Amino acid sequence: MRRVVITGAGTVNALAMDVAGTIAAMKAGRSGIGPLAFQDVDRLTVRIGAQIKGYAPEAHFNRQQIALFDRFTQFALLAAREAIGQAGLAFSGALADRSGVVLGNSGGGLGTLDDNYRTVYAEGKNRVHPFVVPKLMNNAAASQVSMAWNLRGPSFTVASACASSNHAMGQAMAMIRSGLAEVMVTGGSEAMLCFGGIKAWEGLRVMSKDGCRPFSLGRNGMVQGEGAAIFVFEDYDHARARGAEILAEVAGFSMTADASDIVMPSRQGAARAIAGAMRDARLNPSDVGYINAHGTGTAANDKTECAAVADVFGPDADQVMISSTKSMHGHVIGGTGAVELIAVLMALREGVIAPTIGYEEPDPECSLDVVPNEAREAAVTAVLSNAFAFGGLNAVLALTKAP
Repeated sequence: MRRVVITGAGTVNALAMDVAGTIAAMKAGRSGIGPLAFQDVDRLTVRIGAQIKGYAPEAHFNRQQIALFDRFTQFALLAAREAIGQAGLAFSGALADRSGVVLGNSGGGLGTLDDNYRTVYAEGKNRVHPFVVPKLMNNAAASQVSMAWNLRGPSFTVASACASSNHAMGQAMAMIRSGLAEVMVTGGSEAMLCFGGIKAWEGLRVMSKDGCRPFSLGRNGMVQGEGAAIFVFEDYDHARARGAEILAEVAGFSMTADASDIVMPSRQGAARAIAGAMRDARLNPSDVGYINAHGTGTAANDKTECAAVADVFGPDADQVMISSTKSMHGHVIGGTGAVELIAVLMALREGVIAPTIGYEEPDPECSLDVVPNEAREAAVTAVLSNAFAFGGLNAVLALTKAP
C-alpha cells in the first residue's frame, strides 16, 4: 500500500491570510471572532462570527474572475495558490493526468444565492446574471482549482456538512493509496456569512450570541466562521524522488454514520470513527499525543465527543491533549476540518498545541485535558483530527510526524 504525505499547505481564514499568520495566531491564542458586517445584519439575532475582515477581491482577481467566482471559490483559489507554491509542483503531461482535486464544501455559493434572491424577491427584478449557476454550484471551487493548475485527474466536491473537508481529504488519501492518483489537491472552503446563511442557522438554536467556549461549563453554542485551507497530498515515493519537503504523513482515515438522528450526535458513531482511524494508521492509544476536536461549543457535541474519546482511549484518555481551534477561527462548516488541519501540522512540526480559548470553568462531562486558553509546548508524533457532522456523518484523520 502506497504512503501518503503532505507537501504543501495554504489557508485563508479569520485569523490570517496564510499559514504562517494562522499558526502565529493559534500560538498566541488570538480570536478571529467579532461583529459581523454585511447587508441586513441588523435583522439578525446572532451578530458575531469569524469573518475575514478587510478582504478585497479586486486585490487578487480581475473583474471577469470576480463575476464568476463566489467568495468560497476565491478563498479556495488563494489557499491553493499558497499550497501548490509551497509544494513546488507544476502540472503537465503525465503528472497532470494523474493529479486531481477533491474539496469539501457544504453551502456552495450561498452569498451568490443570497444576493440573487434579494434581487428577484426583494427588489422585484426579473433577470439575474448568466453566471449565477456556475458561480453558486458546490463544485465551483474544485472545478476552478482544477482549471487554474491543469489538474486533469479525479476532481470533485464532497458535501457532508461539517465533516465535508475531512471526508474530502480522506478520499484524496485513498486515491493516492490505491494508485488512482499521484498527487491530490485537497481540503475545503466555505463562505456562509451572509444574511440568509446566518438567519437559517439561527432557526436551529445552536448559535452563540457572545462567543465560542468549547468544553467550558456554561458554553452556549457555536460561532460560524469562513475561509479555506488547501493541502497537497502526494505519494511518498514521488515526493522523495523530487526532493520535496514533507510536512507530515497522512497515516489513517475512518468514516462512520450514526444512522440515528439528523442533528444529535452519537457517542458510539464518533468512537467507531476515532478507533477506525487509529486502526488504519496502526496506532495505539498511547501513541496519540493530541486530538484536534470537533469541539463546536454546543453542549451536545462537546460532551459526546469527550465520552467517545474516553471510550476509545480508556486509561490513556487523561494523557492525550484535546483542543478546539473553533474557539479562534469559528466553525467553518464544510471547510472547518481543513482549517483545523493547520493546527495539526503545527503540533507535529513545531511541537506547539493550539489552545481552547474562551475556557472559563471545568465541565464534569468534559473532563479531559482541553489545553485551556494558552498554547502548550509538547512533542507529539501522532495526532487525530475529528469531524462529526449533522446527519450523523463522522470522519477522522490520523497524521504522523514526517518520515
